[in-house]
Amino acid sequence: MHVFQRSKAFTIALTAVAVAATATGCSSSKSSGTASAASNAPVTISVGCEPPTSEAQPRANWVADVAAFEKLNPNITITSDDTNPCDDPATFNAKLASGKMDNVFYTYFTDAANVVSSGEAADIQQYASQINNYSSVQSSLLNVYRQGETSSGDLYGVPTGNYSLGLVYNKALFQQAGLNPNDPPTTWDQVEQDAIAITKLGHGDIGYADYSAQNTGGWHFVAELYSRGGTAVTADGKSANFNDAAGQSVLEFLHKMRFTDNVMGTNQGLVYNDLLQMMASGKLGMYVGDPSTLTAMHSTYKTPYDNLAVGPMPGETATLLGGSGYMFNKSDTPAQIEAGIKFLNYEFETSGLGQFDYQRQAQQNQPVGLPEPDLWQGAVADADNTAKAKYANIPTANFSTYVAALPKMQLVIEPPQAQALYAKGDAAMFAVLTNPNANIPALLSTFASQTNTILANAQ
Repeated sequence: MHVFQRSKAFTIALTAVAVAATATGCSSSKSSGTASAASNAPVTISVGCEPPTSEAQPRANWVADVAAFEKLNPNITITSDDTNPCDDPATFNAKLASGKMDNVFYTYFTDAANVVSSGEAADIQQYASQINNYSSVQSSLLNVYRQGETSSGDLYGVPTGNYSLGLVYNKALFQQAGLNPNDPPTTWDQVEQDAIAITKLGHGDIGYADYSAQNTGGWHFVAELYSRGGTAVTADGKSANFNDAAGQSVLEFLHKMRFTDNVMGTNQGLVYNDLLQMMASGKLGMYVGDPSTLTAMHSTYKTPYDNLAVGPMPGETATLLGGSGYMFNKSDTPAQIEAGIKFLNYEFETSGLGQFDYQRQAQQNQPVGLPEPDLWQGAVADADNTAKAKYANIPTANFSTYVAALPKMQLVIEPPQAQALYAKGDAAMFAVLTNPNANIPALLSTFASQTNTILANAQ
């Protein structure tokens, strides 16, 4: 589900130490076996997803960062594109087909496969070693930008932000219900039992809530399907694959929670901000979400972080992987590709700079301590986490069970044509949450048929 426009932090380091570090980090590697196009010849590139003027601090940081980058690289000129939304599902494909994409253009993970198939993106595999910490970037993120999402073959983009879904919960309500606030449920059966305990508190408390409108219902259906071992589409991406026991268990569980356990409240047709507002009010026990929703609640509703926590996705086997990155226009010259990678290194791929400048974030009272984005693995990830911990200003212990579970879970990307599929999934989710006599097999069959049509039309 597209719930953000760019990586969560856009603060920029402008100290002399940081500039020196960037100059070293961005120029230390060249593509293996391939002559570099780098030279002193002037090159101009347009880069998408500059923060809009309505986001004053991120915008100021971006502008300052571009200026600092251009000072380090006097032959490179950055033309920033602040079109917002950065990747608008309603216009993305038409813009792509018209050849009007920026030299370095922003994409959601869900768009990457379609862009590659369209032939509108440049293959950057020969430049891959110029990506900062390339060998340490998580393979699951790089594979999003490969043909067929495999660990070999061509590379068409650079991941810059990621998130994985877990279980957001209210520690205060857990404690009031006699549950361990530091031990969230790890199975759906435990979610049910904990939701019952929270709802029994009375005072309008709701144990668990879920989405069913504006594409969010279909999004959560797929996420919860993954957690039960199911898949949304077949391996070739041509047919629905959820009209089975796993898909039925998702809807049956929600129907039981709503009408047998009575732990989901009566107000349904909920959309993205609704669950955040409910959790911020202190009356909601649990919902599926990612860690960034905590900062959204804090910034929007001034909710203290103390009682907001995230545990692993129930099932602890698989969870939905989402995120964003940048791809390169097929018309880009080698010099433009290399210049684009240099800028992405500066802004998104270097610990201590750009989105990973934790010192500057703390100075600007931005949240420091979220477990994502986490682009790297191994020693690079360890070093970045150490730097993050130094400036953390939110209770990172509230993510501990979520963080501990991620390494053993499969991270599954959203299905092709995700937004169209999610829109059809809303109907099934809404029905099981509003109709006590919902015909679940019929709902699944209709949803699957609609999905098959969507996938066929996309071929």
